[in-house]
Amino acid sequence: MNEMIGRRAVLGGIAGAALMPTSLLTGLSVCSSKPLRCFFTSAGKTAMMNADGSGLHVFDFKVKDQVTWQPGPSFSDGRRVVFLSMEQRRDGPGKPFEEFYTQTPTHLWIYHLDKKTLTEIATTDRMAPFYTPALLVSDTRLLVQVVRNRVGQIFSMDLDGGNAKEFTKAGEGLPYGLSLSPDGRRVAFHLASPRGYEVWTSDVDGSNRVRIAGHPDHLYFGTSWSPDGKWILYQDCHFKQDPGHDWSDICVGRPDGSEHRVLTSGQGQWFGATYGPKDNRAGGSNMPAWTRDGFILFSRKLPGSQPPWVYQAQRPDTDHFNREFDLAAARGGTEICRLSPQNGSVTALTSSQPARWDFRASPSPDGSKIVFCRAETGGSAEIWVMDQDGMGQRRLTQGLDGKGADHPRWVG
Repeated sequence: MNEMIGRRAVLGGIAGAALMPTSLLTGLSVCSSKPLRCFFTSAGKTAMMNADGSGLHVFDFKVKDQVTWQPGPSFSDGRRVVFLSMEQRRDGPGKPFEEFYTQTPTHLWIYHLDKKTLTEIATTDRMAPFYTPALLVSDTRLLVQVVRNRVGQIFSMDLDGGNAKEFTKAGEGLPYGLSLSPDGRRVAFHLASPRGYEVWTSDVDGSNRVRIAGHPDHLYFGTSWSPDGKWILYQDCHFKQDPGHDWSDICVGRPDGSEHRVLTSGQGQWFGATYGPKDNRAGGSNMPAWTRDGFILFSRKLPGSQPPWVYQAQRPDTDHFNREFDLAAARGGTEICRLSPQNGSVTALTSSQPARWDFRASPSPDGSKIVFCRAETGGSAEIWVMDQDGMGQRRLTQGLDGKGADHPRWVG
């Protein structure tokens, strides 16, 4: 596998992977009869709580042989969520990430938040042991990443797994970071291929593709649509100077490929968020996000900042982390900022002294709140919430049993 592709091309949209990044972590629609709630992960489990810190619920599905669970795409009713479960890792540690991760069987489920029912899906005409949910393009049709013989491909299929059709072709590159346009007609994604990481749009069946951004010296990663559907948001990492993919710039492009704009400079967005103490490391791609009124939330590096986990470019990656803990070398932090795509102005919403690492900002479906992660240098992350203007910042949780928490996303 190409070295640049290999660092992020193996299922970047799912949890260890993060916990996906991203297009998987779209918010549910607002349900006025319920308080604002958010998912988060902690101690290997998925939990949910209210935006005021009350109502903690830890999901414990007790399904045989399933050792991890991750929330994925959400249905339009705001009450059903696709979950991904994984069985025990199939071979021992020490092999490269791509040689063991996609050998592990996965399962897809629909969980009803109110009825508390769990139903397995995507079982008909199963093509491979490894499936991950990529995007719901409707309440009856799902894009699924299928990995066969270490080759990743997206298929469009009915919820039961039947009527599967190719969205991408085998061997053309690994597509992920998928997002659906506001009108539901187009899909944006990035494609990890021997040419590099490129951003594309297509119809929901994969046809009529348009390349938005691509260059062999740039790693373009992640996609999300502006609320008005006129722009695609993504990141640009200068991977040749930054093999660990720690930092990036914020970009937008027109869905028809007519314009590509870099909104920041100096690789100031904390892209490869890695944090935690030596005995409780964590990480995963950190994505910018649109607000309802068309601004962009991102995690800006303070000058000279260095996280405590240092990427080891000289050794093989056997765990999709490949870093050493060096607290003495760590310094600085990051702050959540609001960026105007119109004029490039930046407003800091968080600030701390001493500096901390603020990341994974996610605006609530109604636009009133922002949930985010905060970690002290060398410490585990906590889940915080603030008003949309940065006021009223308060900690929601330190995680289950105080073991840290990550990957917050809103629920209806």
